[in-house]
This record gives sequence, C-alpha cells and structure tokens, in this order.
Amino acid sequence: MAKCGCARTITKTGRKKPQWNLVCQDDWKGPLTISLFFVGVLVGSFVSGQLSDRFGRKKVLFVTMGIQTGFSFLQVFSTNFEMYAVLFFIVGMGQISNYVAAFVLGTEILGKSARIIFSTLGVCIFYSIGYMLLPLFAYFIRDWRMLLLALTVPGALCLALWWFIPESPRWLISQGRFSEAEVIILKAARVNRISVTTAIFDPAELQDLSSQKQESHSILDLLQTRNIRVVTIMSIILWMTISVGYFGLSLDTPNLHGDIYLNCFFSAVVEVPAYIVAWLLLQYLPRRYSMATALFLGGSVLLFLQLVPPDLHYLTTVLVMVGKFGITSAFSMVYVYTAELYPTVVRNMGVGVSSMASRLGSILSPYFVYLGAYDRFLPYILMGSLTILTAILTLFLPESFNTPLPDTIEQMLRVKGIKYRQSPSHTRVLKDEEESPTILKSTAF
Repeated sequence: MAKCGCARTITKTGRKKPQWNLVCQDDWKGPLTISLFFVGVLVGSFVSGQLSDRFGRKKVLFVTMGIQTGFSFLQVFSTNFEMYAVLFFIVGMGQISNYVAAFVLGTEILGKSARIIFSTLGVCIFYSIGYMLLPLFAYFIRDWRMLLLALTVPGALCLALWWFIPESPRWLISQGRFSEAEVIILKAARVNRISVTTAIFDPAELQDLSSQKQESHSILDLLQTRNIRVVTIMSIILWMTISVGYFGLSLDTPNLHGDIYLNCFFSAVVEVPAYIVAWLLLQYLPRRYSMATALFLGGSVLLFLQLVPPDLHYLTTVLVMVGKFGITSAFSMVYVYTAELYPTVVRNMGVGVSSMASRLGSILSPYFVYLGAYDRFLPYILMGSLTILTAILTLFLPESFNTPLPDTIEQMLRVKGIKYRQSPSHTRVLKDEEESPTILKSTAF
C-alpha cells in the first residue's frame, strides 16, 4: 500500500500506475476502507459474545478464524474497490470474534496466576510480535496481493490447533454438560501430574447447580442507578478517546519522516515496554493515577510536536513513539480498570459496551489521520487535546486498587471516588450485606 492508500502495480514497461483510481479526488476511499474494516469489528464484537455464550468458546473461535482466513484469501482476488471493501468488512467481523473468543477461553481455562499473565502480557506482547512482523513481510513482498496472501497463510495453519485446544469447562458447566467438563478437568489434572482420587462433581452439587435459576440483567442496568450511569458514560468517553489515539498514531506511521518500514517496526516495538510498564503499574499503583499519568504523557507529547523545528524530523518521530507508548499503556490498563469498576452481575455488559465505544473510536481514527493532508499537525493537536481531557476525566473515576470487586449493584455505593446520598433503606441493605456474606438481590435505586 502506498502512502495515499492506493494499491499500485508494476506494468510491463516498469512504470507504476494507480489501481482502482484511488488517487486525487478518490483518495477518500483509502480511509473509508479502513473504517469499513473497523465497522466489521464493531459488528463482530456485538455478536461474538452472544454466539460464544450459546455455541461455546471453541466452536466460535475456530469458525471465526476460518471466516477471517477465508475472506482474507478472497481479498487477494478482488477485482475492484467495492469487492475489496466488502470482504475487508467481513474480515473485521471474523478478526475481533476469534480474538474475543480466544481471550475468554484462555481466561476460563487457566489458573489464577497464569490467567493474569495471559490477560496482560501474554495476549498483548504476542499481538506486538505479529505487529513487528508486518513491516518485515511488507519490506520483502512489495506486491500487495502477494503480501496479503503471505499474511493469510498462517491463519490456515492455526486451524490444526482444533485437536489440541479444549472447550471451556466453565462454559460446559453453565450449559449443564457436566460429564464433558469432567473429562477435560481430569485430562488437565493428568497433564499437571495431579492425582484425583474422588469424583470432580458431587451428585448433590450437580443437582443443586442444575436447579439454580440465574437472575437476568439487561443493558438498561448500566443506566439504572446514578453511580453506574456516571461510570458508564465516563468509561465510554475514555475508551473511545484512547482508541482514537492508539489507532490514529498506528495508521499515521507511514506519514512520518524516514523509512516507512522502520517507522512501522518502531511503532510495534514501543508497545512491548508499554505493556510491561502497564502490568507493573497495575500490580503496585492505584488505577486512576496510573491511567491519568499515561494519558497525560501521551497527550502532552503530541501537543508539543507542533513546536518542534521542521528540520528535526527524527525528534518528531521519537516524540510520536513516546506518545504511542503512553496511549498504549493506557489502552492496556483500561481493560482491567473497567472490569474492576462494574459489579459482577453487569460486568460483562459494562466491558462490552465500553469495548463497542472503542470500536466507534477506531472507525473515526482514519479520518483524524486524513486531516493531516490539510495540516500536518492537526491530527496530533486533536488527538493530544482529547487525550489530555480524558486524563483529567479519569481522575474523577472511582478507585478500585486493593478494593474487593463489587458483586451487586448495591455494592457500587462503597466504591471510593463518587459520593452519593444514601436513603435509610439503602443503609439498611448495606448493613445487612456486611453482616451476611450472601450476595443480595440487585434492586434499583
């Protein structure tokens, strides 16, 4: 892909000619194509969770992986821009769906200590490794069709993992398929050399699990009370702004001075220390101050870029990478922080809504980069300003560091950082809850 977003081919005479006329008055099609991919990501993130809950983590993981790989392969044979864009939309749906399914499957299979590493460093750093390989492939494969084919082939090889990756025992138990879950658990015990002398599930426990009726909650519960409503609105703004900054800086890499392949590689490399720093901050420091510091760093550096003398190109590149470092750290921390803010009964929906806001930010990000055609520093000014405003907003969120995760909506009243008036009835509810460890039924207030 060229800087302007158009694909180019080499003619027999050796001259380059634009393919599909993605130049001049049609250069808007470049960012539109990327936005359509992120629209597919938005749609995929909306349906993937429901599909995974209904049909199982493993099936959704491999089916959507096949969709991503298959439609990426079809893109190689695109005959026009419209065909390429539609296929790219479907690829986006498959990509986010298998990512979410793999993330959930890994967290449900692994133990507590391994789960934390997997959810932070494991997923993120391997994402960065794949990101680093992209400019390496592109440097040696200059034809976009062959490059796309080379990037698609590894996806087909992953399908062989079907025989090695088990289904989530937690999901099987939630579906009442206890015998299948027991087989997987016993196999895991043998692999880890753990001797199991008794049955995994007691018959009385099985009967109790089967008879339990789970309380249902809807997305309206995220707006039901004042405290959750405030957290939801602030989380949506936070995720959207971080997404604009992260994807905006990633997509703007070809516009930096110097070799585009090296710049893309550096943009990927800087994410590795960013994820490590984010993990350390999550381990030892309060969430909102860590998030705000990372966002202040990223935003202030981006605003400072307009003051750099035009001849100091390399300083500009270094500052952009520092901004990417700060925003990437915040992006890594926001997943954990958001999950800790919501109570268990609506946590999955809360993170899901915030993630969808992030997809909206990614859809807008190509157009932030496109504004650079009119003023080179305008994208940095906009992204830097939004990032700093979001950093200030983060300071008003509740703190969740070293506090128990809330289980019910009532327990959100205990979260420090947002003060509310409590009626006598609410005070009695909280007092009863402290005296009894039982999870109380959620009520509106």
